[in-house]
Amino acid sequence: MGIHQYFQSLSDLENIYRCPGKFKYQEHSVAEHSFKVTSIAQFFGNVEEKAGNQVDWRALYEKALNHDYSELFIGDIKTPVKYATAELREMLSEVEESMTQNFIEREIPSEFQTIYRHLLKEGKDETLEGKILAIADKVDLLYESFGEIQKGNPENVFVEIYSEALATIYKYQEMASVKYFLAEILPDMLHEKGIRKTELPELTNAITAQALKDDSK
Repeated sequence: MGIHQYFQSLSDLENIYRCPGKFKYQEHSVAEHSFKVTSIAQFFGNVEEKAGNQVDWRALYEKALNHDYSELFIGDIKTPVKYATAELREMLSEVEESMTQNFIEREIPSEFQTIYRHLLKEGKDETLEGKILAIADKVDLLYESFGEIQKGNPENVFVEIYSEALATIYKYQEMASVKYFLAEILPDMLHEKGIRKTELPELTNAITAQALKDDSK
């Protein structure tokens, strides 16, 4: 038993690919996703600070960097499947948590186990840092699906993933970072070459209209 097993397991995250079983023009590993989410969260943290909100940077980096480590044990499950029902999502979460805790008890030196129980727990919560993580995770998912649609991938699952990711981002539309994303970044995405010929502009408008409608209730 020792931290060697944990260090070695980080390489395994390079071999776990997101959205398995579907044709993709570009593969994305869990390790790559974790890096991108951390970078996106860093930017959104700066947006929140400029808006006058206090960011716990250590908590934000820890949450973002470690948020998908548990996929080492069950792999990546496509978003539409993972969120099909609340019961399924809860069941998968319990399995991930149980297997992560077993790994910590088996492989992490005893003097560091309390630290790693904290580091590897679910990071998406009601804190500002947890919300930034939730947004950053969906933004990277949005970009992954966007890239496949832009390249002409015929798999409908990427349209489903794009829709779910954007709809979730809208649930946080009161946050400064989401306001910035919707006003400055999303329009640039939709002006990318070839996007006007896809269903994304119309789909984005429909999701936006629904979000505004829900927000007015």
